[in-house]
Amino acid sequence: MSERVFISPSKYVQGKDVIDRLGTYVSPFGEKALVIADDVVWKIVKERVEQSLSSENVGIEKADFSGEASRHEVKRIAEQAKAADVRFVMGVGGGKTLDTAKAVSDELNVSVVIVPTLASTDAPTSALSVIYSDEGIFESYRFYKKNPDLVLVDTKLIAQAPARFFASGIADALATWVEVRSVVAFGGQTMAGGRPTIAAQAIAKRCEEVLFEHGRLAYESVQAQVVTPALEAVVEANTLLSGLGFESGGLAAAHAIHNGFTALDGEIHHLTHGEKVAFGTLVQLALEEHPQEEIERYIALYTDLGLPVTLEDVKLKDASREDIVKVGEAATAEGETIHSGFNVTADEVADAIIAADRYSKAYLAKHASS
Repeated sequence: MSERVFISPSKYVQGKDVIDRLGTYVSPFGEKALVIADDVVWKIVKERVEQSLSSENVGIEKADFSGEASRHEVKRIAEQAKAADVRFVMGVGGGKTLDTAKAVSDELNVSVVIVPTLASTDAPTSALSVIYSDEGIFESYRFYKKNPDLVLVDTKLIAQAPARFFASGIADALATWVEVRSVVAFGGQTMAGGRPTIAAQAIAKRCEEVLFEHGRLAYESVQAQVVTPALEAVVEANTLLSGLGFESGGLAAAHAIHNGFTALDGEIHHLTHGEKVAFGTLVQLALEEHPQEEIERYIALYTDLGLPVTLEDVKLKDASREDIVKVGEAATAEGETIHSGFNVTADEVADAIIAADRYSKAYLAKHASS
């Protein structure tokens, strides 16, 4: 396909305490919302969400999220929504909750509102969900005919979440320009179904610039649980810039390698999406021809943010060559995003995984002795 395609949510709202105005923004979608959230998130936002929606005469049907964006979970919640005769769906929480909300709204053919409580992934703005098995193994991408109707991001809530998740969001967003530029160079297709637009490329590049300019300060802000200009900039980069950039600019090796990691058993499943993408980004850089200084620029930022940069960090210290090749095989499976930016084999991916580990170890050793 030679067409250039750019897609985006209908409205994006970001600011401190903006969740208190949620009712004003969602009232046009109908008089009853299905709200999907897990127990932890709901305890934090329940009172404010209920009060805001009640002020606009919008009722709530609450659906408990079990923790996995699986086909069974989508079906279960969709059945609850149909029985309650809701008018729109609202996801409140992290990436898998939001992906489930998008899938449920697609099942019902109603509007969807996305309220992230973490800036941990670029899932909120996209017209797709990542679907996993009930055991957490990547299964497929599910695509929708439209993006969310509203994405509302309360930066005070983001600042109060664990800093680890914020760092994970930076890692996920740092993959954006790395992947988009490889898709452009290779002539690959995007998640939106066409070639990257100039707009998507500009957004992806600016996303990376913001993260290197403000990422460390924003991370310190979250550790202090305060909202600062640096935090606002990085929340937008993690959520909006990365979301628009990856979807209309394309995914490549970094996310395919993340998906490949899900094929292995063990502690790696306890890592966040962004933590696995961080190492996947280093692997993509190792697959390409870059000067040492550029690769070390990423390693340095990841290290400052406590993100994984070695196989030991991703709980694969004792992984065999066979295990690493298994990751490469899953990452290069038919339909994987790596094919939008590369023509590589599973064995070549395995070599790059081992190389990325060695590059990071060399960097860490050099700076430990300096």
